[in-house]
Amino acid sequence: MTALFAASAQPALQTLALAQLLPGSALGWLHLSLGLVLALWTLLFLFRIVLTWYPQVDLQRGVMRLIGAPTEPLLAPTRRLIQPIGGVDVTPVVWVGLISLVRELLVGQQGLISQLLIHAQVAA
Repeated sequence: MTALFAASAQPALQTLALAQLLPGSALGWLHLSLGLVLALWTLLFLFRIVLTWYPQVDLQRGVMRLIGAPTEPLLAPTRRLIQPIGGVDVTPVVWVGLISLVRELLVGQQGLISQLLIHAQVAA
């Protein structure tokens, strides 16, 4: 009987938890979407770092286009500024660092948008 009650109550609890997680203001949506975009971009650059170990992979064909298209516009100009070190392209590592810094400054625990969101919730 208890297991039946727990199984039937679980979807209701998940719905309640999801409603609490969704932002209720434009600032909340900005925080959520910016955090997700920056996390996705970091993930794409991490894939680029791994793919540098496989130079035979063509980033212009197939599924690899999903990794190459959003990252190459940033990597190309950066390669002109930062030359390969020992034949290794380090520009994806530079961009992972920069994006991580921006993510922390804006949506991290002490980030600007996070602090504005906390201040708005306290004021309300």
